[in-house]
Amino acid sequence: MDWATVAVRFALYFDLTTLFGLPLFGLYSLRRDELSSRLGTRFAAICMAVAALGIVLSLANIAIMAKGMTGASSYGELQAHVFEMIVTGTDFGAAWAARLVALFLCVAVALFVRRRPALQFGVLTAAGGLALSTLAWGGHGAMDDGVRRYIHLASDIAHLMAAGAWVGALLAFVLLAHTSATPAKVALLSRTSNGFAQVGTIVVVTLTLTGAVNYWLIIGPELPDLSLTSYGGLLMFKLALFGSMLALAAANRFRLGPQLEQAVRSGDHAVAARTLRRSLLFETSAATLILALVATLGILSPSGM
Repeated sequence: MDWATVAVRFALYFDLTTLFGLPLFGLYSLRRDELSSRLGTRFAAICMAVAALGIVLSLANIAIMAKGMTGASSYGELQAHVFEMIVTGTDFGAAWAARLVALFLCVAVALFVRRRPALQFGVLTAAGGLALSTLAWGGHGAMDDGVRRYIHLASDIAHLMAAGAWVGALLAFVLLAHTSATPAKVALLSRTSNGFAQVGTIVVVTLTLTGAVNYWLIIGPELPDLSLTSYGGLLMFKLALFGSMLALAAANRFRLGPQLEQAVRSGDHAVAARTLRRSLLFETSAATLILALVATLGILSPSGM
């Protein structure tokens, strides 16, 4: 196991899902005046930071790729023509270059388009989505040929978009829950968590369908080896975590959310907000573990099952 590759892949997954999902949450959950408020400014600043981090991680990503392709014993042995060959001669390199352009655009928009927050969040979402979609070229879908390749890449990209929407919403809720000391902020948390219901349904359906398609394209009708360190075993662990996230999301939607809404009306919101905050932290932890598993699964060979 190449742990440096896994670590960079995991960091990129977490970084780019945040970059796409957080401004997307702002677009469908926050009102225009809230986008231009201190909360919207904070979201934009986070997006700028994760975009800058994404640039650094992408540079590390291509360095690791170049070292693996050339068999160099150290990064100091890598020469410029190797990177030029990757960028101009491989699909991975083209996707990497597109990601860098999108990330630099995110940094620029976060810095210089502050007076038009709706436009700012729209561009951040679009550019973040483009950057996130490029990760599909580092997975199993890029190894297929013909029509199967396009189906697999499209499924991977849809899976990434849905995951980004969920991760971004979770991080937004965690931020709201930890700054919701006043009744107005608790009311905002209640409204946005209840408003996430329709988006959450689309996210879960998309993740389920694309996950099934990816399973069929990678493994097929066979039952995989379920030993702990195998591809199949890690995949089953990922599915178990996904199931736990569904259970927590259902609890938030049908029990904790209504409790918080009722508490907002009664004015006694401390206990309900604390319970929802704890549930969100558990759900976010499960999402983080899933991203770590995805980073690992992407470099494992399913044929090794």
